[in-house]
Order: sequence, then C-alpha cells, then structure tokens
Amino acid sequence: MTHQVISPEGWAPAKGYANGILTKDGTLYVGGQIGWTAEQVFESHDFIGQMEQALRNILAILEAAGGAAEDLTRLTWYVTDKQEYLARQREVGEVYRRVLGRHFPAMTMVVVAGLVEDEALVEIEATAVIG
Repeated sequence: MTHQVISPEGWAPAKGYANGILTKDGTLYVGGQIGWTAEQVFESHDFIGQMEQALRNILAILEAAGGAAEDLTRLTWYVTDKQEYLARQREVGEVYRRVLGRHFPAMTMVVVAGLVEDEALVEIEATAVIG
C-alpha cells in the first residue's frame, strides 16, 4: 500500500474526501479543515473561534498519524474576509501559538469568495513530514 487514510478516532466520517493521507515516506497531507467539531457541528460563528477549531482539527489529524505540530511544513489558509483577518491579527497570533506553539511552517493566505460549507469562515490545509 502506498498510503494510509488518517481520521481521528470518533470523528464523523468524511464524505467524498479524506481528512488526511499519510504516504509511505512519512508525508502527511491534511485536507482543508474548517471550524467545525469532530461531529461536523459549528460551535462558533466567529472567525477566531473557527480558526482555532480548524487548527485543533489539523493537530488531531497530525496526532492520529503519529505526528506533532513541529512536523508541519506547510499551511494554506483560505479566508472569506480579508479585513477581519487583518483587523484581528493579534488574536490570530495568540490562538495560533496556543494551539500549535511557536512552530511556523511555510504559509500561504488566500482570500476566497466563499467555501463549500456556508457557515465556514476559514479553511486551512496542511502538509507535514512525520518521522
């Protein structure tokens, strides 16, 4: 087998995609994570709350694959409101460090017109190298 599907225990099944794919060489590709819980419920309708949940989701997938935040090599962020992101930079930094620590992989930020889930304000995908 060339890769393994990764999904944290107890998560609602992903429909039509994988939350994570771990390759034989230890590269973990994390599909875009949004601000909903393991049960696919939005508990926050606020940008910062959804960003924190998306980062926690990424961390859960990393840990399910045997990795940690320090293994992240890339994050790509898709946000629906550039102005809110810019206005809340301090909070973004505080939440980021609380969830992922002081590890800063290569990052890209893209402003989009919308995301597939109407309630989603941010989606973040990740790549990590484990082992």
